[in-house]
Amino acid sequence: MSEKPLRIGGGAAFFIDSALAVPQLLGAGVDCIILDYLAEGAMGLLGRARIADPAGGFPSDFLDVHIGPHLAAIASQSVTVVANAGGVNPAGLAAAGRAQVAALGLDLKIACIAGDDLMPRAEALRSAGTTDMANGAAFPARGLTSCNAYLGAFPIAAALAAGADIVITGRVVDSALALGPLIHAFGWGPQDFDLLAAGTLAGHLIECGAQATGGTFTDWHSVAGWADIGSPIAECSADGTMVITKPEGSGGLVSIGTVGEQMLYEVGDPQAYFVPDVTCDFSGVTLAEVASDRVAVSGARGLPPTATLKACATFDDGWRAIAYQPIIGPRAVARGRRQAEALFARGRAMLAARGLGDYRATAAVLIGAGEALGPRHFDESAQEIVLKLVADHDSPVAAGMFAREQLAAISAMSPGTSIGFGAQVVPLAGLMSFLIDKAAVTSTIDMGDGADPFIMSPVSGFDPAMIVRPPVPPAPAVSNGTSPLESLAFARSGEKGETINIAVIARDPADLPALRAALTPAAVADWLAHLFPGDKHVTVFDVPGIAAINLVLGGALPGGINASTRLDPAAKSVAQQMMAFPVAI
Repeated sequence: MSEKPLRIGGGAAFFIDSALAVPQLLGAGVDCIILDYLAEGAMGLLGRARIADPAGGFPSDFLDVHIGPHLAAIASQSVTVVANAGGVNPAGLAAAGRAQVAALGLDLKIACIAGDDLMPRAEALRSAGTTDMANGAAFPARGLTSCNAYLGAFPIAAALAAGADIVITGRVVDSALALGPLIHAFGWGPQDFDLLAAGTLAGHLIECGAQATGGTFTDWHSVAGWADIGSPIAECSADGTMVITKPEGSGGLVSIGTVGEQMLYEVGDPQAYFVPDVTCDFSGVTLAEVASDRVAVSGARGLPPTATLKACATFDDGWRAIAYQPIIGPRAVARGRRQAEALFARGRAMLAARGLGDYRATAAVLIGAGEALGPRHFDESAQEIVLKLVADHDSPVAAGMFAREQLAAISAMSPGTSIGFGAQVVPLAGLMSFLIDKAAVTSTIDMGDGADPFIMSPVSGFDPAMIVRPPVPPAPAVSNGTSPLESLAFARSGEKGETINIAVIARDPADLPALRAALTPAAVADWLAHLFPGDKHVTVFDVPGIAAINLVLGGALPGGINASTRLDPAAKSVAQQMMAFPVAI
């Protein structure tokens, strides 16, 4: 077991992320680079690619952009690379990587982790009555494009122990990309729950790249150097403590605010953050700025994991026409509304004439009038808008008809309508998430000479009764007026499925009671009422270690990131919509 900290760099947050991160991290002398490619939407795209070409199904940027151009440096510096770049075909990417390594005459061993692909078991899952864990929807009857279980970190650690320099996985939980190297470096075992939780937190903090180093930060004006923003580095010790930093001389910022925002990004219950190897409790984590651009992180607690793995299936769910039309001049909002109504009416008439049936859904978004911000901020007098039009249909022909016909508006409808940004017809990917017993999924490791099963007795034992909720801070006794949320807190929002979360971190811990008293479920639901199509479900979780609360908005993103018609299907702007929220102080 090493006593030296392991320095892990986050090299990609998605599969078309910047080409600058990997060389930057190599220059910083990290021990390991992780690359996270697989957002849930990506699996559907990669599944379609595999259907079109069985040799495909993985992001080409791994070899073409991120890692391929730097293989010689990776070899000479003995840097380990771990990436879920295998998509739905990890064996295919591993084979391509081995061929490229051989062509360069390098001595690098590439391991492939698989076993996550449940496509061969789709009919059995359907027959067993598998349903969506959130809404109870049935397993897709047809059009399945991908179906994968989220694997854990121990197979990655085993591959590294077997001598792998590069580990390519399919679907693993994102944080496992960092936890695997930490298990290997420090000899952590499957019962070391606090350490596994700390390693999971390290992975969570750096998996989204520059979001931990000043990207998307509330105080964006205080972050210099966006052009060369530093990629995150987690300097992890065997006792589970770590320091988050970035390459010396790079742009960006590492502070309690940037790290705190990322800690709760896309988190639901911070005391029940489930991954295959551990149930994490982040409520007692503490952050301390120990030097410029260096934040110490400690206090993660681990509980036993559950007996199940999360799995996701993507499936064909129709076609979408999307168009963007600039409309400029007086009463642009009124003209945009009328134009949308007319185009949808025209489209419906054309569909009826051809016997194609009605649209499944239509939507019009008046970009530039503040529509995404809700009625409090809508500007009826806006004189420059972009009309976003969405029309969904089961048939690509029907969607294509709308994409073509909407072009007529420039000469047939509102004055001030200019050249559109280009309409497109895209496939809609449905998504369902479900649970599967750990014992039913076996990981495999292929070092280049055939896949061998990775055998480890499943660990479980989580019980919700193990969670001890922190006390709610008492409300302030006296109010001296109100202050906008932005003056009192940092905030960041994200999404999972149809749920949005907003992390709110007090700038001054003394203000946490006021924030907790103001941000009640009812008050938040009222402020963000425009996000909820029906019942409003808001849950507040306390995270006292970093003087924060986490707001979880169930059902606030209809359709999720894959199918939402909104201007912001990733829910990145929702925290910004809270900035003016009045907090009694």
